[in-house]
Amino acid sequence: MFLGGGIGLGLCFIALLVVGTYSAAAGISGAGGAVGLAKGAVPARYQPLVEKWGNLCPAINPALLAAQLYQESGWNPRAQSHAAAQGIAQFIPGTWASHGIDGDKDGDRDVWDPADAIPSAASYDCELAGYVKKVPGDSTDNMLAAYNAGAYRVIQSDGVPSISETQNYVKIIRSLEKSFAKPVGRVQPSQQAAGAIYFAQKKLGTPYLWGGNGTADQGGRFDCSGLTQAAYRTVDIELPRVANDQYNAGPHPSRDELLPGDLVFFSDDLNNSRAIRHVGLYVGGGYMINAPYTGAVIRFDKIDTPDYFGATRVTKDGAAALPTALPES
Repeated sequence: MFLGGGIGLGLCFIALLVVGTYSAAAGISGAGGAVGLAKGAVPARYQPLVEKWGNLCPAINPALLAAQLYQESGWNPRAQSHAAAQGIAQFIPGTWASHGIDGDKDGDRDVWDPADAIPSAASYDCELAGYVKKVPGDSTDNMLAAYNAGAYRVIQSDGVPSISETQNYVKIIRSLEKSFAKPVGRVQPSQQAAGAIYFAQKKLGTPYLWGGNGTADQGGRFDCSGLTQAAYRTVDIELPRVANDQYNAGPHPSRDELLPGDLVFFSDDLNNSRAIRHVGLYVGGGYMINAPYTGAVIRFDKIDTPDYFGATRVTKDGAAALPTALPES
């Protein structure tokens, strides 16, 4: 349970934090390259596979592979699209027949088995990277473009072709990659954070409503992720509706690097972001604004609880990259 911090912390407290957010944004440099996977970003049962096969060739890395799998299926090994794409890596039958491998060496190639499908996704990426290795430009961008548009078009275009769908696909995966990567160095602050806080602080004292989006017919009430979604919508960033998808809307600062405006998450399983059950908006000083539970009101609460999972520094590109609909299970 969260311990109420009390609305009496005051709007002056928020005002100072808002000013501090912009000051911090001006004074902290961006992160360097990523090494490894962010805490809990990949469900624990798939993490060893992603870490192993994500290092299969120089054109991919574990975070990139994780981004592809999340975008394709949301980690659902039984996912099936209307286009007949199947499994956690969403192979269509023809591509699986040509490129599926027996990743776990058990004698079969099963598109529904992540132990085969995840290695096959990595292997296929690396195969495509080989086809376009002499093409100018970023080798990973070219590999992703080949995955979307075909290697011939990438070769013919001397890089990512001028096809909006393909360019968007490359941008989506590279943006999601930052969400799954463990940052090295400081994570660049969000310029939109102050606006999100400003919205949330105006909702202090509003009763909680499960499934609440703040609409008039709901009396302007919110649940936890409805509040954070609405707060960032005011600064032109559209977050997903549920907390465990909001976790993927940007890179993940460490606990001692939190800044006002970061989303903070809570879970009963600290090794799996898909199990996240609560989100709040960090305001500094160890406090968040959140919509806690039925019977409570939007309020300040401390984040220092045993179920603290981690944080996300929301970015516009990160939020825009998140899939709006995943394949059916």
